[in-house]
Amino acid sequence: MFEHDTRHTITAAADEYGIEPALLLALIEVESGGRVQARIDGRNEPMIRFEGHYFHRRLSPGNRARAVAAGLASPKAGGVRNPPSQKARWRLLKRACEIDAAAACESTSWGVGQIMGAHWKLLGFSSVDAFVEEARSGLAGQLRLMLLFLEKNRLLQPLMARDWQRFARGYNGRSFARNGYHLKLAFAYRRNRRVQNEPDDREGLSVKEILNFQNALNQNGAKLRLDGIFGPATRHAVLSFQRATGLPMSGRFDSATRDALSPRQETPSKTLHPLGAFLRNTRRLFQRVTRHRHALRAQ
Repeated sequence: MFEHDTRHTITAAADEYGIEPALLLALIEVESGGRVQARIDGRNEPMIRFEGHYFHRRLSPGNRARAVAAGLASPKAGGVRNPPSQKARWRLLKRACEIDAAAACESTSWGVGQIMGAHWKLLGFSSVDAFVEEARSGLAGQLRLMLLFLEKNRLLQPLMARDWQRFARGYNGRSFARNGYHLKLAFAYRRNRRVQNEPDDREGLSVKEILNFQNALNQNGAKLRLDGIFGPATRHAVLSFQRATGLPMSGRFDSATRDALSPRQETPSKTLHPLGAFLRNTRRLFQRVTRHRHALRAQ
């Protein structure tokens, strides 16, 4: 469902908020089908959905008449159908923007969380344009919008408690049960939790290298089992180390984390190890005794 880098980015965002990653992954899977972006006119853009009934409410009477005539606005939810392709949806949004850009962007749901542009003020943005800019900045920006929305609407607690019906009512609306939104969430969570708990050794590291890094993490306060597997426990230990040392929280053994964990190369001491000194002295004594015996025999 999710690409490797996408899963890591979502997981890191969930960890920052103290959310089980499988919960956030499940919500994104239901909202956007796991798709993060679409290629539109040579640029990566967020997934969008235009809501014609929102647009209808936000227009002046004159612009409303124009939008209805153009098939862009309707007083009824679902009265304006969204094209199946993202390219066609962006064309639809562009047409709506030609009538009223602010109202059009407010009437669109944006990104992996499908957050309505109409919430720009609630989420602390200075304008809908600033909100849209955040959504278009990439996956990290889309996740910030989604998590802000959850926080502002007090939906983090029911999500973390896996109270699917309560969460679905707050996130999807009162008619959530009509399309089984809560059931889709529960199923997606179970599936993503199973995937998250599987060992994930796709870091391009050998078992020996992972063992060395696990040992280094333990020397920095982690309590990992040295198994050479890059599983959930190791990933969480990496994130904790990155947070404590001010490194980017990728949850991966990236180059900066590897450098920070690598043991310092110390100059080898010229002092012989005690065991080595003992063996050397024993050899010398044996050689002396042997020479002495030969000398006695020669007399």
